[in-house]
Amino acid sequence: MWASTPSSIRQTPTGVRAFLRDVLGLKSVDAGHGWLIFAAPPAEVATHPTEESEKPHHELFLMCDDLKVTMKELADKGVKCGPVTEARWGLITSIHLPGGGELGLYQPKHPTVLKL
Repeated sequence: MWASTPSSIRQTPTGVRAFLRDVLGLKSVDAGHGWLIFAAPPAEVATHPTEESEKPHHELFLMCDDLKVTMKELADKGVKCGPVTEARWGLITSIHLPGGGELGLYQPKHPTVLKL
């Protein structure tokens, strides 16, 4: 394996494509027929236990060094974020995506493999 490909599946992807390109500044290639594939930031993968009532699922979070600063930068670009909550592993919010849905954003408190 040499890469991962998280996907955002929606009826009208135009707004999210513009968000990834214009707001987050991600570079892309056209895979054909206007299907854009974006370069993602470096990643790490974690697996956690669920609560008894939870179904297994996947989540996608972007990470930042300073949540308050990142939220201000996003707000300056017209992006709305959810409330900030504190978990033992970091400060967490969500980014509201065009057309609905959310993307997690957090400032980790834990060691990260990205700085090895």
